[in-house]
Amino acid sequence: MPFTPNTGCSFSVTERGTFALLLTGCHAYGGHCTDQPALRRFVWGLEHAMPILGKRANLPVGCLPLIAALTPPEHTVKIIDENVEEIDFDRLVHADIVALTGMSVQRLRMREILETLKLHGVFTVVGGPWVTVQEDYFEDVTDVIFVGEAEETWPQFLNEWQQGLQQYRYEQLEKSDMRKVPVPRFDLVKSEHYMFGSLQFSRGCPFQCEFCDIIVTFGRQPRLKTSEQVIAEIEALRVQNMHTVFVVDDNLIGNKKEIKKVLRAVILWQKATNHCMTFFTEASLDLADDEELMQLMVEANFVSVFIGIESPNEESLRETKKFQNMRDGRSMIEKVYVIQDIGLDVWCGMIVGFDNDDTSIFDMQREFLERARISQAMLGMLHAIPKTPLHARLAEEGRLDLDDQPEFGTNVVPLGMTREELRDGYIDLMYDLYTPEAYFDRLDKLFLKGHFQLSPGRWQYWYKQPWTALKAKFMAVAAFVYVYQRLERHIPDAALRSEYRRRIVGLLKKRRDPGLMYVYTIKCALHYHYHTLAKEMVQSKTRVVSNFF
Repeated sequence: MPFTPNTGCSFSVTERGTFALLLTGCHAYGGHCTDQPALRRFVWGLEHAMPILGKRANLPVGCLPLIAALTPPEHTVKIIDENVEEIDFDRLVHADIVALTGMSVQRLRMREILETLKLHGVFTVVGGPWVTVQEDYFEDVTDVIFVGEAEETWPQFLNEWQQGLQQYRYEQLEKSDMRKVPVPRFDLVKSEHYMFGSLQFSRGCPFQCEFCDIIVTFGRQPRLKTSEQVIAEIEALRVQNMHTVFVVDDNLIGNKKEIKKVLRAVILWQKATNHCMTFFTEASLDLADDEELMQLMVEANFVSVFIGIESPNEESLRETKKFQNMRDGRSMIEKVYVIQDIGLDVWCGMIVGFDNDDTSIFDMQREFLERARISQAMLGMLHAIPKTPLHARLAEEGRLDLDDQPEFGTNVVPLGMTREELRDGYIDLMYDLYTPEAYFDRLDKLFLKGHFQLSPGRWQYWYKQPWTALKAKFMAVAAFVYVYQRLERHIPDAALRSEYRRRIVGLLKKRRDPGLMYVYTIKCALHYHYHTLAKEMVQSKTRVVSNFF
């Protein structure tokens, strides 16, 4: 996903010389920040959980290894991730090019880096989601920008740069042909510092959600890699000892017919390697409508899926054109149950602040998540991203806050409540969802009362090989003990440690599935992140929320 990482990054190149790819992120490990580090942490970053799990970041950015693979061999490439190591600016100033990329929430840190490099006269390049939708944001601090994908424009730029003929703006005329994308240079990533690996099967989404920039950047026609490409990339990750991988597709099932072919190839690879790889991904809720597709995902050892549910308010879903969540007559909760019952743990994205939302939406969200048994909910206020239909509509209506850091945490001026009510209701909801009682009640409804089956496809295969199954159980128990000990050692709050112990004992009394035991301790570590983040937000409402966007 060129220049579309989970965190910001930059890299440098010299003529027939050296690339140094530098990733800037949420300051979980190091790096300079002019703001308080706590205000740079995000729901999806899991920064508070990483030290507990013995890692420095959740997953590496997907675009940098790919850009490295697209770079001619006469250049030497180095990747540096600020989430796992500090930026050595003394080394960067000797680079011929430093190229920076990042998500919207990293734009302030990106500017800090660019300003520092500009003072030293370093040639800089910027790409990524934010510059793609806000092209003038870095124009005073960078030499070249990339808009959108870069499989074709990156080699073009390098060739032109070597001749001193580089342009300021690069944008591909056509979307990248995913069948021609090379295997990323995963060997350049310091894999040992990450909890998960990252992999991409496809780009694009067929739907038309008003707020989403995915269809702006990647289009509505899903484009897939071939099965052979996917297997080659999985093998490359396995060489780097990555055995849990996030498939970063914004909607894995955008083309259901073609993804089934890829999944069948992954299943054959899993059988040939004793199911050594675990996957999780993102998909739309209409996954519940295709039993064959869900079964293929389970057999390929996908264990969880992130779904954009957004709102229990159907009028808000219609407003934002999220029609795929309302098909076939079943409720969204019924569809979530179908996905959970087949063996896929559902995470979800939820949004408050649609035009059809009033202050009752906060209680509606609480009730929905409780009934749906979803423990991990990525909650946010509606935000209008430039170039999206939502941004165009609200600009026409005069309902955009144009401040780079909006006082109320979003650039959207809501209709059904005041800006203060939206901000405060959001923070209170975030806090309430991640109190220990609320979080673990949702989790236990699924894992204990719901008898959730973890990795059923993998275990069905392993049980045909008793020695393999026994070894897997032993390793799962060892992993459970390791994480449990780290929970006891690294969480300073005695009350939280006690709550985690109580919940884990409750699990062991009812279910002694080694894999489930391990995952449950991971869920405890994740809770610590969300709970801590929510407390920080309550303590510093405006500034914390403002840094989400």
